[in-house]
Amino acid sequence: MDNKNKTRKCGVLLHPTSFPSPYGIGDFGEEARITLKKLSEAGVKLWQILPLGPTGYGNSPYSSLSCFAGNEYMIDLRSIDGVTVPEELKDSTLCSERINYSDVYTRKFSLLKWAAAEYLKKSSEDEDFVSFCEENAWWLDDYALFRSLADKFSDTRWFMWDGPIKKRTAASVKKYEKELKDSINVYKALQFFFYTQWNSLHEYANSLGISIIGDMPIFCAGDSVDVWTNKNLFLLDAKGNQKAGAGVPPDAFSPTGQYWGNPLYNWPAHEKESYDWFKKRVEMTLKNVDILRIDHFRGFESYWEIPAGSETAESGSWKKGPGMKLLKNFSGMDIIAEDLGVMTEAVEQLLSDSGFPGMKVLQFAFDLSKGYFDTDNAFLPHNYNTNCVAYTGTHDNETTRGWYDSLSDDYKDIIRRYFQCPDSDVVWQMIRVLIQGPAKYAIFPLQDLLGLDNSARMNAPSTVGSFNWSWRFDLNALDQNSLNRLREYISLYGR
Repeated sequence: MDNKNKTRKCGVLLHPTSFPSPYGIGDFGEEARITLKKLSEAGVKLWQILPLGPTGYGNSPYSSLSCFAGNEYMIDLRSIDGVTVPEELKDSTLCSERINYSDVYTRKFSLLKWAAAEYLKKSSEDEDFVSFCEENAWWLDDYALFRSLADKFSDTRWFMWDGPIKKRTAASVKKYEKELKDSINVYKALQFFFYTQWNSLHEYANSLGISIIGDMPIFCAGDSVDVWTNKNLFLLDAKGNQKAGAGVPPDAFSPTGQYWGNPLYNWPAHEKESYDWFKKRVEMTLKNVDILRIDHFRGFESYWEIPAGSETAESGSWKKGPGMKLLKNFSGMDIIAEDLGVMTEAVEQLLSDSGFPGMKVLQFAFDLSKGYFDTDNAFLPHNYNTNCVAYTGTHDNETTRGWYDSLSDDYKDIIRRYFQCPDSDVVWQMIRVLIQGPAKYAIFPLQDLLGLDNSARMNAPSTVGSFNWSWRFDLNALDQNSLNRLREYISLYGR
């Protein structure tokens, strides 16, 4: 069948760290291309990823050390021009099923720095590298200095550094730029490797007819270079300490709410500067991807402000966000709004005014808490409109197989009846119905296409540990039967 409809597309949610690779964490190497080729042959036209920034404590891609830099861990050591890692430096223990971030930091990151230093010995005047540094100096110079300082002080928390550089005085910046010159150049080379390889993979995906959906957290990490260099744009006191933190209020899933701790924006300061920093952030991300999902969209209408020093999110209060004063700058851009969570009429109106498609998560559709099956539930496929993006689940959910297996018999009964199928076929029938439906995009975590249980879950919100963000898959798991079934549904329903 010929799919002539260019709007309705099917996609897969898969972060690059989950690719197979010989260095303990997914990268931009051969295995990524093999995976994308297989998905393309099955008719997949969208590849959704998580944020690409360098991660800090907890390894969460939603808590990045920079809004503009790339995660060095994703660099393919095998593809650095002019540098070959000697066999004696390789370590087979990095070939693990789950990512061991401690090993990756100890071994792979050390190898990456070594490779960057080797590259600089031979190619520091390389035209492409020099051009990259010049074109990106507006963020790269600060980032490379920040990471070098974090290495020197063994701490990314800039607010714990010595006084002058904590305040970023001109004299202290000049001093450390000279003292840490070699380290700064290494970090610049690493960013050059990252973006060279990512751009190549992006072009390859596009050549297969696959568009990439990127992801942008609404907030920044407190220990990021962005906050260190733009203190006036955040709610900080004169000493650089946060006046308040971000989070969400108590709800049915979390009786004390969620206290994320990110510094909140000083929105009046942003408005005074015509939102230039935020516009650069969106524009930079959209240079690296084709479509952009913005996380926690409701925070643009109003956000939960939690006073500094609070132990939980209970003491917070709602504060007004910038709304369309900011979002009008992104009119016409290919943006998806993550509109999950507490929705109000005001948030719904903002979503409507923006024109961005929102999200529908099928796992949220079967709520029997009212004592009956609510057929008006907005997450049920028969209630979708075309301007939305449908998911079985996201990186924050259980896998769909794990979710279904954990439900009570009452819930399982209504789900089987809705999809008219036995237990064994529930996941695929959920996939089929979303592909069949009217949503602009239908996107599935790779775990759901593989039928995996919660041992393959990507993240459990409000928890910290080695399980989160560490899932990887085996190329052999992409069996032809699953790909053929996906291809059949995509063809039958015109995606």
